[in-house]
Amino acid sequence: MKYNTCTLSNGLRVIHLPSASPVVYCGFQVGAGSRDEDPGDEGLAHFCEHVTFKGTARRSAWSILNCLEQVGGSLNAYTNKEDTCYYAAILKPHMARAVSLLTDIVFGSTYPQQEIDKEVEVICDEIESYNDSPAELIYDEFENLIFPDHPLGHNILGSASHVRAFTTADALRFTHRHYLPDNAGFFAYGDLSFAHLVRDLRRAMEKINMGAAEPILLPKADRQQDSIPTENPVYKQVETDSPIWGHIVMSDRDTHQAHVVVGSRCYDASDPRRMSLYLLNNILGGPGMNARLNVALRERNGLVYTVESSMVSYSDTGVWCTYFGCDHDDVPRCLRLVHRELDRYCQAPMSDNQLRAAKRQLAGQIGVACDNRENFALDFGREFLHFGREKDISRLCQQVEAITAESVMQVAQDIFAPKNMHVLIFGKGQAKRLS
Repeated sequence: MKYNTCTLSNGLRVIHLPSASPVVYCGFQVGAGSRDEDPGDEGLAHFCEHVTFKGTARRSAWSILNCLEQVGGSLNAYTNKEDTCYYAAILKPHMARAVSLLTDIVFGSTYPQQEIDKEVEVICDEIESYNDSPAELIYDEFENLIFPDHPLGHNILGSASHVRAFTTADALRFTHRHYLPDNAGFFAYGDLSFAHLVRDLRRAMEKINMGAAEPILLPKADRQQDSIPTENPVYKQVETDSPIWGHIVMSDRDTHQAHVVVGSRCYDASDPRRMSLYLLNNILGGPGMNARLNVALRERNGLVYTVESSMVSYSDTGVWCTYFGCDHDDVPRCLRLVHRELDRYCQAPMSDNQLRAAKRQLAGQIGVACDNRENFALDFGREFLHFGREKDISRLCQQVEAITAESVMQVAQDIFAPKNMHVLIFGKGQAKRLS
């Protein structure tokens, strides 16, 4: 695969991967997420993502909504811990339209208060829906457990009370600080002329007055943050230490089943050990029905419906964890089975046949995943923004092939060491000894 790349005079990085498809996936990756929020601003990055669609100096909210849809395209966005993405899917003949719209909303949004007032309740509904889903909520609370008093531990959505207090001034304050061409990248995947793409981006940028004087913003110190009540309930928690599991937190919740996350900090995106953990994570709790934890907890014992593991690598650290939901009374047994599987990889290296089979499975999954063109475009755009790298599947597969049984065991001994491990349990009556 051969990428086209360049950097515009304003610092915007551009990457394009040609393909035969007339459908183009394109957008801006902005290097600003929830970890960039100041104390008291939790949820502001996600708030800005929502209200960025609500009007610019050139377009109304209605015009933004219809611009791509009237030619069959789509417009979307998401926020995570380290970046915010605004992207479109559009047919090739309408590419200039997509570039113009995306540039306008990312760098020219005005965040009108009357539109914010309507959108706030939409965001609050999203927050409440999330709070009603313990299988999702537990991941954020787990990150708050392993990154205490750090922005990486904060819920991306924030609280409804904070969101209702945000204003036009807050959105402008955050975006004028972070939504800058030299803190962003534009990606495109499709049958395009790269020269035409760069030309369209330059034209669109020229229409945005990037050098405008800073607006008069309400100083953050003058906002009455302390007067905003918190609506998050306080749950009874029991904390204990275990020679097997390290730190255990049991949160008493009235849920139909117990929800459990086990994990630790892991490696950042540039750490060479990350690839060995990538393989190990796939062996333990990847998407395959033959994943070790799925076989142990579901197929052999019928204790869970879902068990999975995941890893996230940030620019300077990472998180590995496994999640399962089970009957409240089955938590101790499930944890014993999980520990047995994790310990297996700490005690002895994998056999040559096991390692070969694991590599073959992971390489196949990578190939299948890359067939999702939308997700692949988002991935290579993000990688280019943060690391200046061109996502290369053949290189990735070579890195997988270079993993050794010894490196997998060393990673397991590091990540699964009791001193590094944390367990978070949502459930009823979980104060029994679990070690």
